[in-house]
Amino acid sequence: MKTRFPTIAIGLAAALACGASVFAQPVLAQQPAPAPAPSPAAPPAGTPSPAQSAPLPTTTAPGPGQGTNQAPAPPAPDKALPPATPVPPTAGRAPLVANPGDPSDVDEVTLPAKPAAILSGTAKWDQALPSLKDAIAKVEAALAGAGIKANGQPISVFTRTDDDGFQFEVMVPVEAAPNPRPAGLPDDLRFGSTPSGKALRFTHKGAYEGIDQTYETVTAYLDAKGILVQDAFVEEYLTPLASPSDDALEVNIYALPK
Repeated sequence: MKTRFPTIAIGLAAALACGASVFAQPVLAQQPAPAPAPSPAAPPAGTPSPAQSAPLPTTTAPGPGQGTNQAPAPPAPDKALPPATPVPPTAGRAPLVANPGDPSDVDEVTLPAKPAAILSGTAKWDQALPSLKDAIAKVEAALAGAGIKANGQPISVFTRTDDDGFQFEVMVPVEAAPNPRPAGLPDDLRFGSTPSGKALRFTHKGAYEGIDQTYETVTAYLDAKGILVQDAFVEEYLTPLASPSDDALEVNIYALPK
């Protein structure tokens, strides 16, 4: 089987135990408490208070009153509210498997078959994220323009890979495939189903430029267990694809055993 990345890891990454050092703080020598200051003598009767002898200046000077022939000043306009933070289009959509994955473990799950809008493409490895991001955006825009509701996280299926690049299918789950087909949809957009059946789920959290390390762990696990999988890996994006260095990215990687 031609896997997405060459195998260079030889097992699952072991979790490192984090140790904490406790540093003793030096104890300061106790100093004798200073003697209390004597109470000030009461001022003699009739002495003016500080506020009376040095009154504070007024902070604002009264302005001239409104003249009889002057029009009332217009009220000050309200301050403009800051623009609202845009909500990612995939926010609130359910993933293929309801319970979240664990980056330090492998889950055996069952993927449901969901109707989906599908767009095929090819890309070079150094343009993987921009190519997938653009393809997902094209599908999302086409569905929104046709009034078709998406109800799942975007998916990429890597149907073929080599050293130079890969072929892929981007899928966006929908409530139902439209029938008849709405006018105006791109000719290369079709409808089908997401991959389904038994699968092994690996979770990647971190920048997309570091996802190779997760795939090395996937390949090492499959080799160690002697598990043969289909010639296609599935990536499900739980957070939007932003930039290759976005550390907030979360991706489910599914391998489907034969």
